[in-house]
Amino acid sequence: MHLARVDPPHGFVGQSPQIEAIRRQIERIGNSRSPVLLLGESGTGKEVIARSLHNQNPRGTFVPIDCGSLVGPLMESELFGHVKGAFTGASENKRGLIEIANGGTAFFDEIGDLPLELQVKLLRLLQEREYRPVGSVHRQKVEIRVIAATHRDLAREVERGNFRQDLLYRLKVITMRLPPLRERKEDIPLLAERFLRRSSNAALPPEVADALMQHDWPGNVRELQNCMDCLGAMDNGESVSFGDLPSAVQFASHAAAPVSTPMLEELSKLAANVGLRRPVIPLHEMERQAIIDAIEQTQGDRGVAAVLLGIGRTTLYRKLKAYNLEVEPSARCQLQLRE
Repeated sequence: MHLARVDPPHGFVGQSPQIEAIRRQIERIGNSRSPVLLLGESGTGKEVIARSLHNQNPRGTFVPIDCGSLVGPLMESELFGHVKGAFTGASENKRGLIEIANGGTAFFDEIGDLPLELQVKLLRLLQEREYRPVGSVHRQKVEIRVIAATHRDLAREVERGNFRQDLLYRLKVITMRLPPLRERKEDIPLLAERFLRRSSNAALPPEVADALMQHDWPGNVRELQNCMDCLGAMDNGESVSFGDLPSAVQFASHAAAPVSTPMLEELSKLAANVGLRRPVIPLHEMERQAIIDAIEQTQGDRGVAAVLLGIGRTTLYRKLKAYNLEVEPSARCQLQLRE
């Protein structure tokens, strides 16, 4: 399976409606210097978006700042720099990450992990466009664009006292939400082949592409990239095979396939041979049947069916697709198996 080898706009691979909407938003706000808050699960490509926004108006330097690493006594110095003699071991002036980003873009990755004491200083930076290096009595003016990203629910972190509400208001002047990979599965083959080409010339067989589509990818694009890097390292120069996929991906592919009547007959025979009183039904078939029962009992109301099943509506839609079930719109609910 070979896909068109065209460089994606803004470096963001995909043709799904969600990705097209993100591309349009990048083009609209790329020249703005207002703060941007990127929301999305880990591995969804928040830094890729941040760099794309910077490249729309590439002034100065793009400086990524890992907020999770800003811990310990030297965290303020790392961010704002220090002057000679500010503390023991400060033998010379040091530039901080903010000074390096002056004139460009500071990307605060996982802003939800930023310690409260630094949140106060970042708030002043956003409000006054100035900061003070550790040990200095002078404030320095700075002109930077701030882009922040997090996988956390910052509103909930505010309620818990872990994040300043005033800082949240300052950061979310423009908000972009990045969809998880499971919500844009049509992009998986494009991403998979692009990642595979980095380490191999092997083709992506249809059965492998289909298996990749069945997996939910909790680690999102980053997990898919690691998977394809692994496949590329094991290929024979021609193609990769289903058996080379991680066990979790293989299991998801098998689980998505409904159990046929002949297979149930074989299970009954197997149960009789090993002395079981009745065959053990695979978990995925039990789940599939539970979904069918819920849809039929609610006359096709998927919202109520999701409540009965104890899952979200989006999860139910995904499972209906995974099990090849289609709800026919009619007065009386009908479930059909997709061809």
